[in-house]
Amino acid sequence: MPAAAPVILAERLTKRFGDIIAVNGIDFSVPRGITLGLLGGNGAGKTTTLAMVLGLLLPTSGTVRVFGDDVARHRERVLPRMNFSSPYVNLPKRLTVRENLTVYALLYGLDECRERIARVSAALDVVQFLDRPTGSLSAGQVTRVSLAKALINEPELLLLDEPTASLDPDAADWIRAHLDSYRRTSNTTIVLASHNMAEVERLCDQVLIMRAGVIVASGAPQDLIARYGRENLEEVFLDIARDRRGRVARGAPDPARAALGQ
Repeated sequence: MPAAAPVILAERLTKRFGDIIAVNGIDFSVPRGITLGLLGGNGAGKTTTLAMVLGLLLPTSGTVRVFGDDVARHRERVLPRMNFSSPYVNLPKRLTVRENLTVYALLYGLDECRERIARVSAALDVVQFLDRPTGSLSAGQVTRVSLAKALINEPELLLLDEPTASLDPDAADWIRAHLDSYRRTSNTTIVLASHNMAEVERLCDQVLIMRAGVIVASGAPQDLIARYGRENLEEVFLDIARDRRGRVARGAPDPARAALGQ
């Protein structure tokens, strides 16, 4: 894939569940090496969008390409190059942390599993409970283990759903710094779904905001703050979620065409 080609390219991406339209013909692209914030209230369609990027759900219509391949047709080509983390997706609780990481390392066909597990465990500070059952860990510890699992294959595309959920402020700050450092040193592309607007402002180069299955605003966080005349991204998010001042802002030349950077 050419270096300038987008890592993710969605065109008229749509997903219906019966009479419900969860995602309604959205278009967006994600360049290599950026962190994209995917925002929206509950039911906005962001989780469904992530699931289609991962190939867990097939689009009703439209396409989503990752590394140039149609995910619906060629998942086997793209999955080894990506990974996903969510604190709401449980790892097997009876297995130890080391056993869980070993399983995922083997699923990805990684060489030198022990060395890879040692490296990612040290980076995310989970060494001290590698041999404890995953079900015995605190919610914050499980979040860090989930991130270790997500980085085990050193992915080129990392999809994160609420990566700092259940972490105290100090631990959350440490994780954000680690993710930002990892992106910069590896040129990894990160898609971050989060309700923590301060986290999004810190980490994200670009933001897509969804409402009722469509993208209603996009751009750099500071550009969105200026466009909506607000003090921070949380106020922008509330305006859009409640549709206050949203019609005016969306009437401007907003990238609601949803091609990032345009």
